[in-house]
Amino acid sequence: MLEISLLSLFLAGLLGGVHCLGMCGGIVTAISLGKSQAAPLWHLLCYNVGRIGSYVCAGALLGGLAQWGLNQAAYQPLQTALFIAANLLLILLGLYLAGLSAAITRIEHLGRPLWRRLQPLTRRYLPVRTARQALLAGAIWGWLPCGLVYTASIAALASGGAGQGALVMLAFGLGTLPNLLLMGLFASRLQQLKQQRPVRLVAGLAVMALGGWHLWQLLTSTG
Repeated sequence: MLEISLLSLFLAGLLGGVHCLGMCGGIVTAISLGKSQAAPLWHLLCYNVGRIGSYVCAGALLGGLAQWGLNQAAYQPLQTALFIAANLLLILLGLYLAGLSAAITRIEHLGRPLWRRLQPLTRRYLPVRTARQALLAGAIWGWLPCGLVYTASIAALASGGAGQGALVMLAFGLGTLPNLLLMGLFASRLQQLKQQRPVRLVAGLAVMALGGWHLWQLLTSTG
């Protein structure tokens, strides 16, 4: 079974934090602008629980779909193709983070029709005043078109089962958590940091290295 390890997906989420800050930074900053420090922190946690919960649900659905629709004999070639696709997306994402290519943004356009239907729902919960609003806003925001999420989703599809797919997306979601929590607490400083060329370059090269390493493992195992 070809799988992108849970640790690799956690690292992809962590290293892709520069992208996360750009995609989710606006709503995270808005949640953080509360009148007290305790409430915004609790709201940030609830927002991220909702967001990661959506990732886990998507992973379970994708993994279950693969398990239900394909028998093991026919699934192996497709799983290999999905494994390659997920790692090629990691490399494209790394190029984007490093400021070398914006090709990954074209893939994000695929999810925009669904997002156009979901985004108006977030207005019901903004500005966030309660933990419930933060949780529901996060659950909706988890479906935001994102190349990083799509990469993890393909890995979930390749996992071959609902439970495995849910774990894949959970590992990825937990990797994105530190960046977004810090974004809520130190919004202005992190916004400045993510714009610095060395930071983007190092993060991008690290994500590219993950994808390249997995593809190298595939080549050496079949060579």
